[in-house]
Amino acid sequence: MPHTLAEYIWLDGSQPTTCLRSKTKVINGSVQQLKDIPEWGFDGSSTQQAEGHFSDCRLRPVRFFHDPIRAGEAILVLCEVFTADKHPHPTNTRARLRESARVHKEAESWFGIEQEYVLFSDGRPFGWPVSGYPAPQGPYYCAVGEGNVFGRELVETHLQLCLDAGLHVCGINAEVMPGQWEFQVGPLPPLAVSDELWVARWLLQRLGEESQIHVCFDPKPVKGDWNGSGAHTNFSTKQMRASGGLQEIELACQKLSQTHDAHMAVYGAGNEQRLTGLHETCDIKTFRHGVSDRGASIRIPMPTVDVQCGYFEDRRPAANCDPYLVCRALIETVCGNGFVR
Repeated sequence: MPHTLAEYIWLDGSQPTTCLRSKTKVINGSVQQLKDIPEWGFDGSSTQQAEGHFSDCRLRPVRFFHDPIRAGEAILVLCEVFTADKHPHPTNTRARLRESARVHKEAESWFGIEQEYVLFSDGRPFGWPVSGYPAPQGPYYCAVGEGNVFGRELVETHLQLCLDAGLHVCGINAEVMPGQWEFQVGPLPPLAVSDELWVARWLLQRLGEESQIHVCFDPKPVKGDWNGSGAHTNFSTKQMRASGGLQEIELACQKLSQTHDAHMAVYGAGNEQRLTGLHETCDIKTFRHGVSDRGASIRIPMPTVDVQCGYFEDRRPAANCDPYLVCRALIETVCGNGFVR
């Protein structure tokens, strides 16, 4: 009988929440649909999700993708974590987004997330000199050429693996700091974009193992006059995308101005080190929006203004944010009566 190698992936209980865990199950037969994948369990006391005297947690498969790393029949299985008594675990942020997406289904929210990260090797950003610093920022963003770009081989491999897995990754680029990169996922509905971002993060970290390169999602990985790393989140509703939708975007910005602190509480750990008002950011204590303004909390892109409809970019989320929380905060603020953590 043929078998399928299934890599079960889940979020652990640590903070920040970019910490993923995974383990392999051999499933007899082929997997054609989600119901072919059994629930599984794990020791929650080793992942900060349970106490040792009652440590069993459940893994409930919610999405699966082709595994582009393993040969033969192999899949990546994204799971939600449940307690032993079958309730969503307190760390299961997907469950609450699932409910918000259901309540506000008619809004038809779309998201696109721009994931920045920095590659590290031997304790310093990849390509940086052993001592001292590289030349100041300027020639590295969307760059080409030796001395300007570092880590392209891993980044290109990651892109191809994501596409082979069936993820909706729509682009990559070198970022402002040397050794810093970005990939973009979407546009997709809230659960789909968050699921795929987590799986893309897993694939990136898995590739780093083979290259002995650490993937850093810290919002300010290098102190000083260097850009931090964000997860800029592009958002729209059906009304925003319709004719005259720019007015809906302005209304959304007004709502977001009233829930700024609540959003900051879930937009990533250590984000105050990145959101200083410098390096293309707005100060963390300030909320403002503007057209084509990368120093604002919310940027309204020029093409949106040109056609008077489209989307806006929330530039506040940190690279280490949990997209389930970010998407829920935006949906509940813009489409509902406000976000409560």
